[in-house]
Amino acid sequence: MKVIIMGCGRLGSRIATMLEQQGHAVTVVDITESAFRRLPESFGGKRVVGNGMDVATLERAGIRDADAFIAVTQGDNRNYFASQVAREVYGVRRVLCRVYDPVREGIFRELGLETFSPTSYGAQIMVDMLMNEPVRR
Repeated sequence: MKVIIMGCGRLGSRIATMLEQQGHAVTVVDITESAFRRLPESFGGKRVVGNGMDVATLERAGIRDADAFIAVTQGDNRNYFASQVAREVYGVRRVLCRVYDPVREGIFRELGLETFSPTSYGAQIMVDMLMNEPVRR
């Protein structure tokens, strides 16, 4: 599978590494070249410096042939915008979008995006942990 990941922070670099190790063709896009330092030296995927909301950057990243697009920058609006471009303009089959704000996540999901909110999942995990007996070691 050909996957484009927008954002090379902790999550983006981890996803890129995992997918590449599974044999997928991975391209990582980030606005700053220094972000690629988070990728292991063994990473054989493509690195593209540029704004993932910019059509020219997406074209350099190979968006026309991408099977999946994953937006995991720090900005909910950037992730949403780039995800919509990938899905609506380029017809990318699978588009995943990280959204920190639970309210926006619901709105973006209603608009047809596959979304993930670490805020919502994290809150649920913490409540579940609190309500269960602690593990004694």
